[in-house]
Amino acid sequence: MKPITLIGTGLAGYTLAREFRKLDAERPLVLITADDGAFYSKPMLSNALAQGRDPDTLVSADAEKMAADLNATVLTHARVERIDRARRVVVHARGEQAYGTLVLATGARPIRPPLQGDAADEALTVNNLDDYRRFRRRLDDKRKIAIIGPGLIGCEFANDLLETGHACDLIGPDAWPVSTLLPQPLGERLQAALAERGARWHLQDSVIAIDHADPGYRLRLQQGAPIEAELVLSAIGLRPDTRLAEAAGLSVRRGIVTDRLLRTSDPDIHALGDCAEAAGLVLPFVMPIMHAARALAKTLAGEPTEVHYPAMPVVIKTPACPLAVAPPPRDAGGEWRYESDDQGIAARHVGKDGKLLGFALCGDRVKQRMALTRELPPLL
Repeated sequence: MKPITLIGTGLAGYTLAREFRKLDAERPLVLITADDGAFYSKPMLSNALAQGRDPDTLVSADAEKMAADLNATVLTHARVERIDRARRVVVHARGEQAYGTLVLATGARPIRPPLQGDAADEALTVNNLDDYRRFRRRLDDKRKIAIIGPGLIGCEFANDLLETGHACDLIGPDAWPVSTLLPQPLGERLQAALAERGARWHLQDSVIAIDHADPGYRLRLQQGAPIEAELVLSAIGLRPDTRLAEAAGLSVRRGIVTDRLLRTSDPDIHALGDCAEAAGLVLPFVMPIMHAARALAKTLAGEPTEVHYPAMPVVIKTPACPLAVAPPPRDAGGEWRYESDDQGIAARHVGKDGKLLGFALCGDRVKQRMALTRELPPLL
């Protein structure tokens, strides 16, 4: 029997393998990865510093242990070069791997802003453990950090850095932090909380160039005065990594297009996680991965199961201003309604029929998260 072959050993790939093994202990299972195949919690990368965690302590199991636990083959340092659909073979840096069913769990990759300057290529991104190791090595003797991107990841890293005595400048075109998820009053509350801890904000502005300067870098802005920094972190966002799928001729829009069975335009190839666009939804968060993995595991084990997404609020790891948000659908009508005091803000997005469509909570109001989640309709 040809194996189920998974490309990617991040949370999506390994979670799917675990869920599948609960249902089928014997079918051959092969996981292919470009890195060392270690299992770790990616969300912990943005708050490990304040917790006193070294990068290596974030690893809970190496590839050898994962292979043993999953009764699987894990091919490490085997970057996939292409998918040969005609021969049903994955071509990678160490050779070829046949598949009966192929699953793409290729994740997302950082968006790189178009920058000028002789140090434009030296802005760091953190999207995996190897990136984080490099970031921590470079951070070792630095204090002044510039963060390009005041979104969720940029603010989480800023909170972590501020808690450990670093100075942070955050730059971006947004009118307030995490503007793609948070309504303005909560974004402004987060902005104030980080400013109290020393963050300097350069909003409604953009970095146009990074140049070398003693002792580090000078960032030229479109409008404001230049910023001096010893290290630059780019956190402007991620896009689904669809490169292999596109090259293989699969249907791609924002992500790799799948139906609710997580099948791509080739019925022998599935996709899940940050790379996938399931029934029109791209959801680059932990809980959608867990739901997708459980559903796809059943399908691969012979029980076709559509993915179901309940309401899944996102908890933002900014202890300076605790936040939880369940954004309303993009095309939702209605309005935001606010309750605010010194302890926090509760924002409810209510439709024209009076039903709750989304919420955003900060401070002590985060305690209302579970109760409000029960009022929300499912996402899918």
